[in-house]
Amino acid sequence: MTATETIAAIATAQGRGALGVVRASGPGVPSLVEALTGTLPPARHASFRAFHSPDGEILDAGLLLYFPAPASYTGEHVCELHGHGNPVVLQALLQTMCKLGARLARPGEFSERAFRHGKLDLAQAEAVADLIESRSIRAARSALRTLKGEFSAHILAMVESVTRCRVAFEG
Repeated sequence: MTATETIAAIATAQGRGALGVVRASGPGVPSLVEALTGTLPPARHASFRAFHSPDGEILDAGLLLYFPAPASYTGEHVCELHGHGNPVVLQALLQTMCKLGARLARPGEFSERAFRHGKLDLAQAEAVADLIESRSIRAARSALRTLKGEFSAHILAMVESVTRCRVAFEG
């Protein structure tokens, strides 16, 4: 894995649904978006677009979101294609992204990149997985508080307190 690789994955749960999301992150996202849709949309604005295969066939149509680096979840260029939630369509979009230069993301790799680029600390990155795996509303709320930085803020306050005590003791 290198920082120059663009990754892609289906971001919604398996199965059929009204909506499905395919996400990509990395330096190749702008050219990938242009190849899929013809143009790069305005940053952080939902644009309705047709999603094309490399030979020009329309694979699906839906919302396109583009987040240029560093103002994205991962700190890299990110795009999300919000299309129809048919697994065949989502796989076709993902395969097209891979034909255009992306590779399949490993589980948790988007959050890993967010951690590496300073968008999340380690506790927050782990909280993403905890939130996804929560089996109760209480567990989900706890993970969300950690994701928002509450746990890290408490740890930082404790470290600062210990540091002040050490300075007072050694001084």
